[in-house]
Amino acid sequence: MEDPSKLATIKGPRERAIAAHALIDDYQSAIGELSRLRREALEELLSSGMSQSQIADMLDMSRSRVSQLLSAGIRPERAFLGTGGLTVALGGKHEAGKEKPGAVVSAEALAAYDRLAELARSLGLKAEYEVVPPPGFVTLNRSNLIVACGPRLSPLVQQILESDSNIGFAKDSEGWHLIERHTGTVHRSPCDSGKNADVAYLGRLPRPDGKGTFLYMAGIHAIGTAGAAHYIENNLAELYREMKTRRFSVIVTCEFDAESRQVTSSARASQIYRHDGAAQ
Repeated sequence: MEDPSKLATIKGPRERAIAAHALIDDYQSAIGELSRLRREALEELLSSGMSQSQIADMLDMSRSRVSQLLSAGIRPERAFLGTGGLTVALGGKHEAGKEKPGAVVSAEALAAYDRLAELARSLGLKAEYEVVPPPGFVTLNRSNLIVACGPRLSPLVQQILESDSNIGFAKDSEGWHLIERHTGTVHRSPCDSGKNADVAYLGRLPRPDGKGTFLYMAGIHAIGTAGAAHYIENNLAELYREMKTRRFSVIVTCEFDAESRQVTSSARASQIYRHDGAAQ
């Protein structure tokens, strides 16, 4: 991060204001992440047997202040989404019936983004979305990225998915489905048989540059993507407790209202596969 004292040397007030504003955002993001790390460490100390009074003595603060930090500090599970402003990349399709079609996203994909953005805001994070136009070239080598784009819309994402030896998308004469590779268990979308339910892939995948990961979700149908977002929203603490920010994959199922197309419930449809070889 840039030294704030250097900003005073910028002569133009316009440039100085822009630089100061950007630096404030950087510092606020860093402070938020430090607060999250502190609360997580305090919770670990409590679970190891230390009392709040002992922690207060260790940190030279009052017990009431420790209690406040544990109840009002940034929740540790925020790290499952990211440590700064989130970018949610939504897969787009060409508009039908137009001479020069633009890229549009489904209502279900936008619903998934809305869920994630609201969850992010509740955790002190900003979120924005971008549309990934055909043929699906999305920049994956960046921090705080969530990708909601099926392999049919992005060959690049499809290649990354092949690194998952546990779960994958496949297609046969009956259509697209998800398969647990080790057991051969096939998960087909209930939508294809007229039911108001779908299945989705949820996981954390490696960036092509090898310098991090990105969170990924995609349904067999678009509504499944919204179902994966619903599952994260309602199980964030558990997901973080089990996986932290390590690579994993799991199949999620969801049910939705036929008229409103709103997801009403979601649950795991497989075990959580850790990409280091273990599973839960």
